[in-house]
Amino acid sequence: MDRATAWRNRFLSPAVLAWFRTPASVWWGFAAVHLFFLGWMFSFFVHGETFSDTEQYRQWALLGYNPSELHGTISPWVYPVLAQVPIFAANMFGPSLYLLGWTLIITAVDAVGLAFLTRGRRARSGIAPAWFWLFFTVFMGYLSFARVEGITAPIVIIALLYAAGRPGVAAVLLSVATWVKVWPAAVVLPLLIASARRVRVFGWGLAVSAAVAGATALSGAGAHLLDFAVNQGERGMQLEATFSTPWVWLSVFGLGGSRIADNVSINSTEVYGPGAPLAAMLMQPLLIVAAAAGVLLMVWALRRGAEREELLLEGSLLMVTAFIVFNKVGSPQFIIWLAPVVIAGLVHNWDRWKIPATLLMGIAFTTFVIYPLFYTPLIHANPLMAAVLTIRNVLLVTLLVWAMRRTAELGRRAPAAAAEGSPR
Repeated sequence: MDRATAWRNRFLSPAVLAWFRTPASVWWGFAAVHLFFLGWMFSFFVHGETFSDTEQYRQWALLGYNPSELHGTISPWVYPVLAQVPIFAANMFGPSLYLLGWTLIITAVDAVGLAFLTRGRRARSGIAPAWFWLFFTVFMGYLSFARVEGITAPIVIIALLYAAGRPGVAAVLLSVATWVKVWPAAVVLPLLIASARRVRVFGWGLAVSAAVAGATALSGAGAHLLDFAVNQGERGMQLEATFSTPWVWLSVFGLGGSRIADNVSINSTEVYGPGAPLAAMLMQPLLIVAAAAGVLLMVWALRRGAEREELLLEGSLLMVTAFIVFNKVGSPQFIIWLAPVVIAGLVHNWDRWKIPATLLMGIAFTTFVIYPLFYTPLIHANPLMAAVLTIRNVLLVTLLVWAMRRTAELGRRAPAAAAEGSPR
């Protein structure tokens, strides 16, 4: 018995532990967490206000689909086209209650994700991962209830739960999620590599993308279909990005003219200083190189006989973490991308995935300290908050290293396991 289990058993009776292992307990936990955030958001929407990025979403909803004039606001095409579906749907109660509509949409998709996680054959294996998701939401809810990531995360969870048995369904869900926010593409690649039915996966993904492109063209917005892929090119190194850490500390000590300042045109806080523009220019090709290296590692592991479902999950963690670590944006909500993969991993093999789950909870907690608690001191180069951000970024790199080592281990372990199982 490990120390954490002994500590838990000391404070919780067997009857209480048995209750926490039931689907009903998870739904009570779900209600408590989501009612808390609904109550917290109430302080905003009761005054007709919004919270964080939902103000931008409300402006887009009021402008209408495919606006010809932006009136000085950021273009809605910084997101893929399907993001506008929940953005418009959240206006169901009118502009003054926009935040209520958005919060209810997030709650609904979370409930669907939780139902898939705790029903049928996962009625036992999904309970503990569901509790992990709820505790993760306690820290990240201020972001997941105010960003498009809150829509995509439950969709990716469901897709990963389907991936082993019904990869075609997984491909459809991941393709839809990618056209809401780009990051689920990091899971599509491992699915294509690990699935024995990759032609079907590719076909369904292509069909969804063709349908989205066709509908967008018919609506008169075809010229903007791929704007989301090019609108990020001119931005600098965002404050929270992993590779921004050196310039954060240069700003703390006031060295080389380094500073932290807002990029008003895209509503972002970035780092400035010697070499920062060059780093920003190099981040995109570096991300491509990292993704290519991840693909090659997964292909090598598969050809060595790696178990397909574990390869899909660990390869997904590798790719998603790489998309964060090698990203010049690095917004706090990016941490939400990691949760679906870790949750699906815990369902598959709790013991094997305890380490990344622990790392992710540490990442979530430090991100919570950064935003929403002390983001203003961080912007003003507070050394304590710079240290918290550095710890968070070190944990992200550690998670990436874990995923790389585990993926490589799948390839090294497969021949040995085959040799052990062969007749002498």
